[in-house]
Amino acid sequence: MGRLNEDMTKGSAMTRRTVLGILAVLPFAVMGRPADRPADPAAVGAQTAHGAVTPLKDAPFAQDGDVKCLKSALENGDPDSGPSTYLLKASAGCRVAPHFNTAEEQLIVIQGSVSTGMQGMRSVTLTAGGIAVMPGKAVHWFSCSGKGPCLMAVTFNQKYDIVWVTLNSHP
Repeated sequence: MGRLNEDMTKGSAMTRRTVLGILAVLPFAVMGRPADRPADPAAVGAQTAHGAVTPLKDAPFAQDGDVKCLKSALENGDPDSGPSTYLLKASAGCRVAPHFNTAEEQLIVIQGSVSTGMQGMRSVTLTAGGIAVMPGKAVHWFSCSGKGPCLMAVTFNQKYDIVWVTLNSHP
């Protein structure tokens, strides 16, 4: 009986190693280039029916209509009808006043120090890799609080809108 248990344990260990090996290799086997994606490295920056690749130096930044110290580049989606992703550039000291969006907003800091907060909680300073998630209709604000410029990625999960608000206390 001891020999049978030993053989079964060896078999189970071998089966586990085999399964783990297959699982470890599987992502690499399926991550090949989709048939509709160009193999040519020169095609970087080109759009396909399934997405776009844009180097930061080629992002189409434009002056924000409401916040003069902010520039934005639409990277994905259609903010007039659904989800969208923007890159935002803010100069040092740039302050985006309290506001809310109907959509949930996710802000990810790429460069710089960004102070952000929501009504009912204190502001927090985020640096590269920091993320803030603001639920729809939650009043929030942010500023580029360091000595240098800030770069952020901001996503909205539905049509974009903005409503500016006045708070009783200065955030």
